[in-house]
Amino acid sequence: MRAREGSQRSSRPESTGGGAARTRLDQPRTGRPGLITLPSYDPEAFGKLSERIARFLGTGRFIVWMTVVIIAWVVWNTMLPPNVRFDEYPFIFLTLVLSLQASYAAPLILLAQNRQDDRDRVNMEQDRARSDRNIADTEYLTREVAALRQGLGEVATRDFIRSELQSLLKELDGQRESSEVL
Repeated sequence: MRAREGSQRSSRPESTGGGAARTRLDQPRTGRPGLITLPSYDPEAFGKLSERIARFLGTGRFIVWMTVVIIAWVVWNTMLPPNVRFDEYPFIFLTLVLSLQASYAAPLILLAQNRQDDRDRVNMEQDRARSDRNIADTEYLTREVAALRQGLGEVATRDFIRSELQSLLKELDGQRESSEVL
């Protein structure tokens, strides 16, 4: 009976009477209760988005569209009747919109440049490592070629062996003649 009660206790979810789950003491807290937790984001996805925006801001298409919007804004607020205008001269709302766009564009462009700098730095390090390996390989091959040349300098050639054999034959013939004379 007691074993059954114990198993029933372990299978029940740990909760208090108020409906909130009780925290476990064997696990650390993930956040502070009572403080507002900010939403998390993926920095890689945000970086890619900033690069796409910065890439678009640097195109002629963006400049053309921005020019069209500004001209339409100015024409709307100068040529149309006063009751449909939403931004009277000196175009304070247009200035605010352009300032807001610039205040977001500049950090996004800087973020994209920083990411590109990081990629360039990694590529440079890889190129430097590859160059170092190529230099080491070249030095090794140079030493091997020098060793082969040195080894070839000590190798007996066919003419050298022929001349040595001829001198040995002459010497043997000389010894044979001297032994016949005796």
